[in-house]
Amino acid sequence: MADITAALVKQLRDKTGAGMMDAKKALVENNGDIEAASDWLREKGILKAAKKADRIAAEGLIGVATSGTSAAVVEVNSETDFVGKNAEFQAAVRGIAGVALSNGGDPTKTLHAAAPDGSGTVGEMLVNLVAKIGENMSLRRASSLSVNDGVVASYLHNVAADGLGKIGVLVALESSGDKSRLNDLGRKIAMHVASAKPLAATTAELDPAVVEKERQIQTAIASESGKPANVVEKMVEGRIRKFYQESVLVEQAFVMDPDTTVGKFIEKHAKELGTDVKLKGFVRYEVGEGIEKAASDFAAEVAAMNKPIE
Repeated sequence: MADITAALVKQLRDKTGAGMMDAKKALVENNGDIEAASDWLREKGILKAAKKADRIAAEGLIGVATSGTSAAVVEVNSETDFVGKNAEFQAAVRGIAGVALSNGGDPTKTLHAAAPDGSGTVGEMLVNLVAKIGENMSLRRASSLSVNDGVVASYLHNVAADGLGKIGVLVALESSGDKSRLNDLGRKIAMHVASAKPLAATTAELDPAVVEKERQIQTAIASESGKPANVVEKMVEGRIRKFYQESVLVEQAFVMDPDTTVGKFIEKHAKELGTDVKLKGFVRYEVGEGIEKAASDFAAEVAAMNKPIE
C-alpha cells in the first residue's frame, strides 16, 4: 500500500477542490494514484458540483493578429495583472502576435524570429522587457488558422487595448460567400466559443481518450443505481449524448439562440448566403488557464513579518 503523505493529499485537494478527508480516502482507495483518486471522487459524486475550470494563476494578455484569410493568437504571460496595463508590454504582445502570424503560429519559430522592435529575436526582446519592467514574462503558446476561401474571424473578451484581451478566439469558416457576412457569422460563433468553452469542433474531432474516460465514469455512476445492465447501458448512452451536447461546438446550444445548435445556426446562414459554409476549426485561449499558482497564507506572512529578529 502506498504511503499517503500530507503532500499527496494536498496535491489531490489542489487538483479537485475536495475536502481533506475525502481526498485522503480517495488516495487510500486508489493506492496513492492521483488520477485514479480524482476519478473515484467524481464517481462517488463528491465532485459533481465541479465542472470547475482549472485554477487560474498566471497573468498577462492574449494577442490576436489577422491578415487576409489567416489569423494568429498568442498568450504572453507576466507575473501580475498590473503589467498587462503597461504600454510597452501591450506593444510587445501585439507585435508578437504579428510575428506568430508570419510563422504559422509556431511558438518556437516565433521566439527565434526577428523582433518587431528590431531588438534581436522575439525571445531577446522579452528578456530585455523583463529587465526593464522587473517581472518575469514568457510566450506560453501560439496558434494560427487559415482558409483558402472564406474568413478567419476573431473575438477578444475583456479587451485591454486594440488586438489584446484576456480571452481570444479564432474561428475559421471556409466558404465562397460574402466575406462581410461570413465574418459577422464567424465573430458570433467566436463569442459563443469564448463563453461555452467547447473541447472540439465536431464529435469526430473529440479526443477518443476523453470520451472513453467519460464513459467509464458514467458507467460507474450508473451501475450504483442497481438497475439491470441493459438499463445501465441506455443510461450511459444518454449521458454520453449529453456530454457531446456540452462539449462539442456544433452540438452545443447557441448562446445567442438556445433553441438552436451552433451547427444548425451555421446551416441556416449557409442557406441565406446561398453557398456552403464549412467550420474548419477554432482556437480558444484564456490567460493563465491550466497554470496553478502556489497559494499564500496571508496571515502567516503577516505573522512572520512581525516576528522579532533573534
